[in-house]
Amino acid sequence: MKKIGVAIVGFGTVGAGVAEILTKNHDLLVARTGLDISLAKIADLDITTDRGVKVDPAILCTDAFAAISDPSVDIVVELIGGIGIARKVILAAIDAGKAVVTANKKLLAECGAEIFGRAADKGVDIYFGASVGGGIPIIRVLREGLVGNAVRRINGILNGTCNYILTRMEEEGLPFDDVLADAQRLGYAEANPSLDIDGFDTAHKALILAALSYGVQIPLDSILVEGIRGLDGRDVRYAGELGFKIKLLATIAREDDGIKVFVAPTLVPKTNMLASVSGVFNAALVSCDMADDTLYYGRGAGRFPTASTVVGDIADIAMNLAAGEVRHRNVIPKTGEASALVPASEMRNAFYARLSVIDKPGSLGKFATILGNHGVSIAAAMQKQGDDKPGAVPVVVITGKAREAGVKEALAEILAAGVVAEPPVAYRILKD
Repeated sequence: MKKIGVAIVGFGTVGAGVAEILTKNHDLLVARTGLDISLAKIADLDITTDRGVKVDPAILCTDAFAAISDPSVDIVVELIGGIGIARKVILAAIDAGKAVVTANKKLLAECGAEIFGRAADKGVDIYFGASVGGGIPIIRVLREGLVGNAVRRINGILNGTCNYILTRMEEEGLPFDDVLADAQRLGYAEANPSLDIDGFDTAHKALILAALSYGVQIPLDSILVEGIRGLDGRDVRYAGELGFKIKLLATIAREDDGIKVFVAPTLVPKTNMLASVSGVFNAALVSCDMADDTLYYGRGAGRFPTASTVVGDIADIAMNLAAGEVRHRNVIPKTGEASALVPASEMRNAFYARLSVIDKPGSLGKFATILGNHGVSIAAAMQKQGDDKPGAVPVVVITGKAREAGVKEALAEILAAGVVAEPPVAYRILKD
């Protein structure tokens, strides 16, 4: 029986989960693959802390590059995270002719062209199924299951921290700051939650999905990224009254005018399947030309959901190595160019806008005129019962599809004109 040696570099939560699956389910992997897939090395700066999994102490080391170069290692699993040392580890593994598995969405989103290019030049496999959606097989779906489909659109809830916060705000009417503090206490949010609540974790994942769907490497700074920091409970409540739920949504789409990629709090109709995704769960709704709509749902993070996907990648590569082939060398096909990206300012969406209109004659007409002057049509306008400042009335406006730049310019002009008592807010609406 052919033996495949695995080195784990980064023995944290997920690394320990991978080690546990490879040891506890070793016989199951042998039965399903016909291969002896075994741990050969585990590298981490800390090899003394108990991770809750028993491994042979002889395979532990503190030198990642020594683990990579070990002749018993065929597959290197990078689970360090970030860009610095993780990039060096992956490139060193590729240069050594070792296949790579990674869950590092930030590295792939920002350095994917270099990583995939080097892997193609060296003729080695690189798998990254756990980089988006944790235990959800969305990467495998796009690479294999839907390979014969043109992807029209992907809408994804890809960050469990944000979805947990939004769910609690909706169901319990709690303020954003209170729920965030709870999420930190429960371990759902980091002490510094910026990457999650400001939308960048979701953006990294969106860029990977865009690369797989459209063959484009898009720079992070060229897409619209808005998070949920400071989301007002009034908007969660008003959205609910209008038949929507607010979700932090990644949108990846190809339309007549080009490719659109953005991350933003979005009003999702309650009739849409994504509206039912609650708590720390993730989901991706994929629309294709042949398969139509398919939904992928599950835990987007955590020790075993993420580790399970990593082990699935390890098994695939092991079978490739046993067969003497590299099936995914051109993992990001160059079918398009980043220049096909529609600039954020030119994207067109329907919007929900909330304005705290000063209660005096002419205010309503004035803000409606300003919107119209910027090409923003009003599909509906409703006065709400709220707790705005004295002398102000909350008004919710639903717009027709309008340019991003036009909406932002109009709202800035409305604020400058003294029509509202506080800065207006606007969120995009997902159309069913």
